[in-house]
Amino acid sequence: MRILVCGGAGYIGSHTCVALAGRGHQVVIADSGVNSSSRVMQRLQRLVGAPLSMHRVDVRDRRAMAALFATYRFDAVLHFAALKAVGDSCRRPLDYFDNNIGGTIALLQVMQEAGVRRLVFSSSATVYGDPSQVPVREDAALQATNPYGRTKLVAEQLIEDLCGSDPHFRAANLRYFNPVGAHPSGLIGEDPCGEPNNLMPYICQVAVGQRDRLQVFGSDYPTVDGTGVRDYIHVVDLARAHVDALEYMVGADRGFTVNLGTGRGISVLELVHAFERASGRRIPYDVVARRPGDSAEVFADPSLAHALLGWRAEHDVDAMCRDAWHWQAQNPQGYRSPLRRATTPRVQRPRAVVARLAGA
Repeated sequence: MRILVCGGAGYIGSHTCVALAGRGHQVVIADSGVNSSSRVMQRLQRLVGAPLSMHRVDVRDRRAMAALFATYRFDAVLHFAALKAVGDSCRRPLDYFDNNIGGTIALLQVMQEAGVRRLVFSSSATVYGDPSQVPVREDAALQATNPYGRTKLVAEQLIEDLCGSDPHFRAANLRYFNPVGAHPSGLIGEDPCGEPNNLMPYICQVAVGQRDRLQVFGSDYPTVDGTGVRDYIHVVDLARAHVDALEYMVGADRGFTVNLGTGRGISVLELVHAFERASGRRIPYDVVARRPGDSAEVFADPSLAHALLGWRAEHDVDAMCRDAWHWQAQNPQGYRSPLRRATTPRVQRPRAVVARLAGA
């Protein structure tokens, strides 16, 4: 299939492009460059072993998106093009509503006009807010507690309404928990703009010397060591889940919503210590007050994803930390670091697939 990946130069999108190409799909990337680097393309092409088409397009720009759909005949769309930081969304809610909700509406309109009716949507466990019980199932109450989570919930509802109005439109909503790690080659990984909003990239920057110390928000939660517990999932497992979801949705001709996580909670300090083992570096930290709105523990029940897609997470926390550190050590300045030789083989595909990719 020829797949349009909106936000395909970003953290999760770029890893998913590698997974798509590895299954023989043709990839076309649309990315605004707001939360990504143009330098990722050279690295992606090295990994997939063939040219990839990338277009600097904002999904809110209906005219530019319509031109893209007129140029290519897409079989499906993967939608990652969103602002994604909880704290930032509380400071800039209107920007998040404009980009995440407005961008989704514009994309759905262009898809409908072009007759493309298959969508895999990058949603989030933030739609559950502070869940009343764990592990969290897909039928848990939806109660977003911040603007970012609200944009994901509204986008899901928009997609659901479109599916209800168009009997041929199919969508897969993937609610994932806490993506971490990097491609094992060290060529692509998480490169946050400014101060990291998530735990793993902050740990990485402390380990590489960009930041002095980590702040641990709260140590008095009713958890194994008093620190918050979350469900961390390797980005490579997450990328594979998107391709599994796409292929299942097309083959079964049905839409669905699933959680993507390991089903196991890991505390902040457990992650810190796992990273210290993987990197051989000490991670100094200070315990500070809890952040308002943080939950004691949140982790997924991923059994539905396994039942529908045959998917389950394969990488443990040690692999997550090992690959995250390999990426950061090889690229201390993220994508601004010089491109080095890959340390693992590139994606292998049949010659015919490579030819199709080159001609996409």
